[in-house]
Amino acid sequence: MPFCTQCGHEARTSDAFCGFCGAAQSTGVGAPPPRPGANFGTMPAGDPLAGFSPRTASILCYIPAVGWIGAIFVLASRRFKENHLIRFHAFQGLYLFAAWLVVDWVIGPLVRAMPGHAVPTELLFHGLLLFVSIFMMVKASQDEAYVLPIIGELAQRSAIEH
Repeated sequence: MPFCTQCGHEARTSDAFCGFCGAAQSTGVGAPPPRPGANFGTMPAGDPLAGFSPRTASILCYIPAVGWIGAIFVLASRRFKENHLIRFHAFQGLYLFAAWLVVDWVIGPLVRAMPGHAVPTELLFHGLLLFVSIFMMVKASQDEAYVLPIIGELAQRSAIEH
């Protein structure tokens, strides 16, 4: 049985593209899959998100505190360049992270500077943003493009523009 020349998954000799990662296949039999640990510490050439499904890539964009890294990889990926739904999730995840930064760097210091603030406003905002992130991970796992107020509209416009 031949293997994909990019990711090492099984492929038929008649396949022009890998059914798992979408990489173009040369004619004939590909190399056998790499042994586990054989390329430890080296990054394979090509797209780092080649092994991720579109659903997984969308979910990665909403992980609190680190989703922005996944979103940047998704936006830089050649594989998802033409997929507007995934790009929408990536941009919305970035804008959600920007909202988190606004709470940390602007709203939090302003509220702490006010005399006698009894309500932990910063914690309420962080709790709301955490809830929205989890909600969006659920929506992304269901392949839904739920548009959040304000940042969702920006994400839609950003995903359409290349």
